[in-house]
Amino acid sequence: MSDLPLNQILPGNCIEILNALPENSVDLVFADPPYNLQLQNDLYRPNLTKVDAVDNGWDKFANFEEYDKFTREWLSACRRVLKDTGTIWVIGTYHNIFRVGAIMQDLGFWILNDVIFIKSNPMPNFRGVRFTNAHETLIWAQKKKGAKYTFNHKNMKALNDDLQMRSDWWYLPLATGKERIKSNGTKAHPTQKPEALLYRVILSASKPGDVILDPFFGSGTTGAVAKRLGRNWIGIEKDKKYIRVAQKRINAAMPTEESSLDVPTRRADRIPFGALIESGLLMPGQSLYFAKTGKSAKVLANGHIRCGNVTGSIHAVATELCNGAPANGWSLWYYKDDRGGKHAIDELREKIRNKAPSS
Repeated sequence: MSDLPLNQILPGNCIEILNALPENSVDLVFADPPYNLQLQNDLYRPNLTKVDAVDNGWDKFANFEEYDKFTREWLSACRRVLKDTGTIWVIGTYHNIFRVGAIMQDLGFWILNDVIFIKSNPMPNFRGVRFTNAHETLIWAQKKKGAKYTFNHKNMKALNDDLQMRSDWWYLPLATGKERIKSNGTKAHPTQKPEALLYRVILSASKPGDVILDPFFGSGTTGAVAKRLGRNWIGIEKDKKYIRVAQKRINAAMPTEESSLDVPTRRADRIPFGALIESGLLMPGQSLYFAKTGKSAKVLANGHIRCGNVTGSIHAVATELCNGAPANGWSLWYYKDDRGGKHAIDELREKIRNKAPSS
């Protein structure tokens, strides 16, 4: 990592710069490439005002063959710098995303998801000849099929009111209002992506300290959000005006305090009650006490407990004592130490977890 130009905007051609970076050095790539919109004429609203469409030179290609060649080159270069455990996100519209996806598969990427970014405030179809184009598509792929990669499932579930997050992403607005970066009163970049979108991408597929690379850096959304989330970033951009805008924006971004980024990314190791007996933290014949009533139960050698005529797991016996209501035995049984002090058996489980080697 010491050879990487971390937290810098690298000016120039993305393919040339990518080919100069160390191989297998980047954890995550987010790419917002030219869409090749193929606009032929100006677009006007019903009140005859002109739509501020994307008509920049960087989005124009002579034909599909030229666009495909460009796409293959930058994707190949990204794949070279990605770690074997790395993943890539590419965003596009119907103009280009299907061509991009096919090329990604040809190059050996393994597609994990296609995610639909549904815009809460899309531009209407003013002529009324098509459906309103209200979404963009993101392809999420890993470098090598079957390799271990980062997916922070718990973070995404927590972000979604403790429900598993789906691949249709609603309620993410376009970059408008205060978020829209302007230069001399006009949009600094025509395809600026909302920070909410990058927040979700980066939080889902990387860890604090990881390296996030954006080969089409534009106004610097990736860098600003990566900085906020405690990730390193590398941006590549050839337009000097965009570089100035992005650098100013990132300088103003405030990083989140480290303690707020330290969230669990994997399920805690499952420790069976029997492990407490095997490790000598509890002994067969020792008494446990039910927190709600004080009733005692004997620990059996096979990891069950016996309370009166009821024998079973710590959960089953607790459920019986709760008149059939589901019960978590770890929080309902306690033991007494040599001095008569009461302790939850869950404390013993944590002792085993803390001694276990991290994965």
